[in-house]
Amino acid sequence: MKWIASVFCVLMIASVALSVAQAKSAGSDPLVASSKVAVVDTESGKVQGFIHHGIYTYRGIPYAKAERFMPPAKVPKWEGVRTALTYSYVSPQVNSDRIDDVGEFLTPHRYGIPKDDCQNLNVWTPGINDGKKRPVMVWLHGGGFSGGSSIEQVAYEGENLSRKGDVVVVTVNHRLNVVGFLDLSAYGDKYRYSGNLGIMDLVAALDWVKANIANFGGDPGNVTIFGQSGGGGKVTTLMATPAAKGLFHKAIIQSGSVREMGMTVRDSKTSRRVAELTLQNLGLNASSVDRLQTIAYGELNEASQKALSKAGEERGHKGFFGRSALMWAPVLDDDYIPVQPFGSSAPSLAKDIPVMVGTTLNEIPMAAFDPKLRESGNWSFDQLKAYFREKYGAQADALVAAYQKAYPGMKTEDWLFVESFFRPGAIATAQMKADQNGAPAYLYLFSWQSPVMDGRNRANHCMEIPFVFNNIDITEQVHGGGKQARALADKVSQAWINFARTGNPNHKGLPSWPAYTRVTGATMIFDNTCVVRNHHDKELMSILAPERMNWPKPKPGTPSDR
Repeated sequence: MKWIASVFCVLMIASVALSVAQAKSAGSDPLVASSKVAVVDTESGKVQGFIHHGIYTYRGIPYAKAERFMPPAKVPKWEGVRTALTYSYVSPQVNSDRIDDVGEFLTPHRYGIPKDDCQNLNVWTPGINDGKKRPVMVWLHGGGFSGGSSIEQVAYEGENLSRKGDVVVVTVNHRLNVVGFLDLSAYGDKYRYSGNLGIMDLVAALDWVKANIANFGGDPGNVTIFGQSGGGGKVTTLMATPAAKGLFHKAIIQSGSVREMGMTVRDSKTSRRVAELTLQNLGLNASSVDRLQTIAYGELNEASQKALSKAGEERGHKGFFGRSALMWAPVLDDDYIPVQPFGSSAPSLAKDIPVMVGTTLNEIPMAAFDPKLRESGNWSFDQLKAYFREKYGAQADALVAAYQKAYPGMKTEDWLFVESFFRPGAIATAQMKADQNGAPAYLYLFSWQSPVMDGRNRANHCMEIPFVFNNIDITEQVHGGGKQARALADKVSQAWINFARTGNPNHKGLPSWPAYTRVTGATMIFDNTCVVRNHHDKELMSILAPERMNWPKPKPGTPSDR
């Protein structure tokens, strides 16, 4: 056995020597790309990335492969070294053919090449083959379960976060919409899991992380999944997915706790109806279902969108902005996903997973739902009170008091831009997690207002992402790139890094941030001055969104301080 130990030591020394040689060869150049640097072993073969300002970068590494409507499988081994220098394919989807000039300026996007073969990921790390165990942060992109990609927003770049926190950042592409969630389980065991393929892809990506991330300098025993909007919905879904148990150890849900948006697991009766209608729209039936695997994506997408609309109408569905059409979602199949995540309680499967959850102040303001409010910026206080009396009747005076209590000093004309759609879901998620009496939950509210384009975006949906990734330099269009934005990005990104490292987001740049309990209702408010407030907007949300503030009650025996 001594010779085995000797060989192992030699291999380890060689690996470390290679890492040192690669680092030295990088020199002082901002970017180094060579067949002699940034080479890492994976289960399937060697990959070569590049080094940018000291951060090893890998793009488009395949973590799985799959035929349409089939579960993901291991990537076949390859010979030699595979380059990972360019972002790879994204899930098939239909993007808008219109340009929103101002909107795109304020939130710049990138659109990749769509293809069924989209199971790939990107990695940023400060070191490779060095035996260090850095926290791993796996980002799940937004776009609901329908669109988006790991590169869609410029803010998703992981280099600066990796450098600041000495962490490994991973971003993932996976199947979406009809190719990721069309439930064909009624048409034979072959398609048993077709309604949850998008989630199965994410589990396969986490499996890849577990098997390979140590060679990229990461700790497979300390993995945090984090995502925004639809990405937050994916985080909550994975928390209730048995196949994902043990593959991650902390979870961050950014603006993704809203069941009303359709970011929830769908009942199988509804999901099967969508599949039935899709086949009908294509002139197919049970005997010809296999033809779905070769139909052009555009035709398949059009048929499925009509099916979602009709199924929504049949069920009297009133979703986002009052639309009747259903949104794509995973399937509650009593098998792969057996329970509704955060339906009436937090998933018991994730009792020991610390959670950080929150929203932005102006996610989707009331003005988005009521045409009367679209031009409300010049309303006087008397006009505002008249509107409140018309809409809220006897609660009008209480609503004014609630706004003043929740946000003292805020201009009255800004009240209508305080959203009440996402925030109650985040509070409910924190409460249900606290009720478990397991790992803690931390609740936040990002309220910093962007000054760009006369403050049009305020603290809107997605505003916190550049701050989380510490990407102020490459996203100036979003926030202006001023001193205030930089100072806040330092605080926000450090909170995310600390949470990924220890499960606790506290650091010396913030006031003490206690875990959430029903009694305290503690919320960290991220702004130029960060503060923690307790139940600061409970009365306000109870008036603005009483149906969403019907929070689950603690189960009998739950400690009173949780």
